[in-house]
Amino acid sequence: MEGKNYINGAFVGSASGGRFESRNPANIDEVLGTFPLSSESDVNNAVQAAQTAYDGWRHLSRIKRGEYFDEFVQLLKKDREELSRLVTKECGKGIIEGRADVTEGIHMVQYVFGTVRMPHGDVIDSEIPEKDAFMRRKPKGVIAAITPWNFPFAIPLWLICPSVVEGNTVILKPSRETACTANKIAEYAHKAGFPPGVISVLHGGCGDLLVKHPDTQVVLFVGSNDVGSEIKKIAAGFHNKMCACEMGGKNALIVLDDANLDIAVNAAIISAFKTSGQRCTSASRLIIHEKVLAEFEKRFIEITKRIQIGNPLDEGVFMGPVINQQATEKITRYNDLAKKEGAKVLLDGERLTGERYKKGYFMSPFVYRMQNNSNSHVLHEEVFGPHVAIIPVKNIDEAIEVHNDTEYGLACAVITEDYRKARRIRDDCEYGLGYVNLPTIGAEVHLPFGGVKKSGTGLPSASTLIDVVTHRTAWTVNHAMEIKMAQGLTVKF
Repeated sequence: MEGKNYINGAFVGSASGGRFESRNPANIDEVLGTFPLSSESDVNNAVQAAQTAYDGWRHLSRIKRGEYFDEFVQLLKKDREELSRLVTKECGKGIIEGRADVTEGIHMVQYVFGTVRMPHGDVIDSEIPEKDAFMRRKPKGVIAAITPWNFPFAIPLWLICPSVVEGNTVILKPSRETACTANKIAEYAHKAGFPPGVISVLHGGCGDLLVKHPDTQVVLFVGSNDVGSEIKKIAAGFHNKMCACEMGGKNALIVLDDANLDIAVNAAIISAFKTSGQRCTSASRLIIHEKVLAEFEKRFIEITKRIQIGNPLDEGVFMGPVINQQATEKITRYNDLAKKEGAKVLLDGERLTGERYKKGYFMSPFVYRMQNNSNSHVLHEEVFGPHVAIIPVKNIDEAIEVHNDTEYGLACAVITEDYRKARRIRDDCEYGLGYVNLPTIGAEVHLPFGGVKKSGTGLPSASTLIDVVTHRTAWTVNHAMEIKMAQGLTVKF
């Protein structure tokens, strides 16, 4: 694929002339596409196009804006399998997960299309009977969406669809690792007939330029805490710029003493190793009640040893490669650090080098047991790979204490048959996404997605993004022949 930027309804090169490659992490010899390195000039052109399009787009009825999404989703559904295979080849997750990624994106488009004929706003009683009061939503303007590689289809659509249906215009800056998928999103938006400038796509390292641009009103970001923190600092320098950042986690699955161990082990495997542990909601901490520790540990290790690792396009493969060389180095560094910090290694993980692995970034699972230690790096820092700690606890109080002993707060799951214990986890653990007798992964587009503490800014994405990309406004109409005011403020002249 010879990719291009998508600006003002046209596919164009970059003013810089520079390009970069997207490669298959399962076979690094395979170049999937080349893409432009966007310059400041490209950013300015995209923002100008988005500004120009904004006035006309916001004045369309919401229903008319929704009709574009109907056309958009029909195109996506026709090519679902092709898109799924592209996602899998580009980011390395198994084909079942690639299909799920595309399906989730389709669900987001269907969701926003389904909302356009639903009630939108509120009628509120006024203190004065002759007044009608309303709460309405107004779009904010040009929105910059900066997205990660691990959900290259779903997350961009999480951010684009609610923003655009509400009357905003959006500039997407995808990860370099998954530029092919972003290019396809631009192609389908173009085929669906969205007016020029409503949706733009810029490739390459231009995210900072979008954040710093005075005419981007909102920055939507999904990625690392380091980058998200820098975005928040930059946005704070503008009086009119809002940012919503979803920034990863150090998630935990809690297994209590009354747990169904069949559910517990299955949930733990899915939480820890789907996408090779490279989800912001992946569980890298398994907090296990000491009463069930031995049995859980035995079964968890047995199944982990049987996990199929290999070509993610193979239907029987559970774990594909990690995303790049830097990821393998980081995971290896944390595996070594766990040993230095006193971990009891239960399953040693490593870079796989056999014949079937030699051209990709394949890592085997690393599993260890360790008592909670507030000074431990491996128990508190996000690894983003198949690196899992089993942490024994004596009771539910200790489980909650261990769960909250992190600067992150994204996803939490508890395995228990006791609804009272589940309620305690619900109320006392710090998280944005909570699950009972389920893995820590499994978001749905009609639910909020976001975390607390270092995991987010308290402004979740997916369906609840509407609160970020619109102003909630008051509109009050007087139907009397004189002015009557609340709080006894009426004055006649």
